[in-house]
Amino acid sequence: MQKKFNNVVVVNHPLCEHNLGVIRDKDINSDCFKNSLKRLSTILILEATKDLPLKSYEVETPIQKCLVNKISDEYKIIFAPILRAGLAISDVASEIVPDASIQHVGMYRDETTLEPVWYYDKTPVLYDNPDSIKVFILDPMVATGNSAHAAVSLFLKKGIKIENIVFVSILSCPQGLELLTGDFPDLKIITAKIDEKLNARGYIVPGLGDAGDRLFNTFEK
Repeated sequence: MQKKFNNVVVVNHPLCEHNLGVIRDKDINSDCFKNSLKRLSTILILEATKDLPLKSYEVETPIQKCLVNKISDEYKIIFAPILRAGLAISDVASEIVPDASIQHVGMYRDETTLEPVWYYDKTPVLYDNPDSIKVFILDPMVATGNSAHAAVSLFLKKGIKIENIVFVSILSCPQGLELLTGDFPDLKIITAKIDEKLNARGYIVPGLGDAGDRLFNTFEK
């Protein structure tokens, strides 16, 4: 029986299952992989943002004035894709929430140590009013969890509350989730599936391979 993790939401939706089935297939081309991953990301972003605060505004329809609810302007929304694979999710997120700020964080995995190596950080040194910021960290995979852990730690050091951070991933595995939920029990994680385990190279099993290579056609055949 698979372990249950607190604050981890596995989105059970037929279209999640369908598109995940498509992108697992090693024989599909990059274009098909990218489009199915975006469809899957749309569902996950909708789930991740369902608790965004609303505020009432008065508008005038062609008939009369009325009150409507819109996303509150009292909060700043940040989507933070972990480069480079997270870009596929942030493309979708920026279409759904066009007023959000996209702040890139760049890491690659050292294939020997499996530790993240930073190479880019487009977040400010300090945030104004960090209590009123909602951050959605985007990365297709939570494998070892090391890159995810580093990204969450980055925003915590800048004053963002853990309850205002959501991590969005396509696939997760128990090892990575144990690291994240152990160190950040109040972090909310949205994922489409928790797979079985990691292999000796730190890849999720059965997984879908290297998401970045498959998105950008940079893998060696």
